[in-house]
Amino acid sequence: MENYALYIEALIFASENSIRLEEIVYCLQLSFEQDFAEADVKEYIKAIREKYQQPDFAIELVHINNGYQFLTKPEYHIVIKQLQIQRSKKKLSQAAIETLAIIAYQQPVTKLEIEQIRGVNCDYTIQKLLEKELIVISGKAESVGKPIIYATSPFFMDYFGINSINELPQLKELTTDDSAIGEQAE
Repeated sequence: MENYALYIEALIFASENSIRLEEIVYCLQLSFEQDFAEADVKEYIKAIREKYQQPDFAIELVHINNGYQFLTKPEYHIVIKQLQIQRSKKKLSQAAIETLAIIAYQQPVTKLEIEQIRGVNCDYTIQKLLEKELIVISGKAESVGKPIIYATSPFFMDYFGINSINELPQLKELTTDDSAIGEQAE
């Protein structure tokens, strides 16, 4: 009897981004030419997750962006942070973060709308975000000239460790009392 848990583990490990349950089932069915019930595959995934919860492993299996991915356990983030600093060339610039935030909160959005909010030309920044696959072209607007519409990509979810856009902080959560002008009534 095949140990399908190992094949599933290999699929999750080899996947560049999170891999959905349906994708795992599809790959197994094509590889072994038999049907796999999603419930059975979930049981294998549960076993894999339990295996990696052991303290002997620095990684864990997490459910993220409606799929599964191996990530480093939080207690090891201190060394991962150093690696990320070392690879800072992949770091997002302030302009890229601002543009990405506008797209995330306003999507779907055109370049003109982004530029109206930021007050500067965003051609270069949008191109870099497309290259990093954090945003995608999601269509064309029905307005004059049919401008391109941008939205966040599935990789955006992986990059920020969220399952949906709804998990982004609400704008009211980001404002502080320090930003108020004048005296506040009690």
